[in-house]
Amino acid sequence: MTEPYATVPLRPAYDLAHPAVEITGLHKNFGSKRAVDNLIMTVPAGCMFGFVGPNGAGKTTTLSMITGLLRPDYGTVRVLGHDVWQNPAAAKALMGVLPDGLRLFDRLSGLEMLQLSGELHGLSSDLASQRGTELLGALGLLADANTIVADYSAGMTKKIGLACALVHNPKLLILDEPFEAVDPVSGQVIREILKQFVAANGTVIMSSHVMELVETLCDVVGVISEGHLLAAGPLELVRAGKSLQDRFVELVGGRELNGEGLSWLGNS
Repeated sequence: MTEPYATVPLRPAYDLAHPAVEITGLHKNFGSKRAVDNLIMTVPAGCMFGFVGPNGAGKTTTLSMITGLLRPDYGTVRVLGHDVWQNPAAAKALMGVLPDGLRLFDRLSGLEMLQLSGELHGLSSDLASQRGTELLGALGLLADANTIVADYSAGMTKKIGLACALVHNPKLLILDEPFEAVDPVSGQVIREILKQFVAANGTVIMSSHVMELVETLCDVVGVISEGHLLAAGPLELVRAGKSLQDRFVELVGGRELNGEGLSWLGNS
């Protein structure tokens, strides 16, 4: 396992003395399957952290334990100094979360959903409404502000989920596949919002299967497979002179067809 952040100088904005997330000895089993195995990982404050791995690698399980949505079998997670399981209220107050398979109060309109999310995070009704309207405008949803979320498309639902994660202006954003089902124009807007968030000293942890996206957006990367962290650190260190796609396949043990099978494909 690569020692994170050990050999490559980090940009000054990284705060390793007070990291955004510290994971120590994290384990999670589902029956006989070990989804996360003794995971040790540090995410520096002020970075865009890309968390990548094959299907079933343990990404979503790890993110769910960081956010307090799933209890680990053992191990600890600290978010900006707060233990997620010893002091969950303090830790969760600092986070904005877009989980996998997000369930929303979909009989509310988009604006009502954002107002509710803001007020649940302690914003006044007026401030929640103001920020909700601004987020809807930024994400191209203002024309659908009064449409119930149940009538939103998959991409619109993803965007309203992101808006709910942002409305209370958290210190840490944890996003599971935030660009999935989002059109390219909206995707570019989301990129700019996330860059602005990090530039203002926020921290983003995002999972994705699209290596090109992670490579262009993230400056720190972690690679997980079968519940084990294979590499973590600045993008250039993890890539090791290769594209992230090639390095990822090398790390996780990619498989090629080598001409075997499917000889019928394309023949008529």
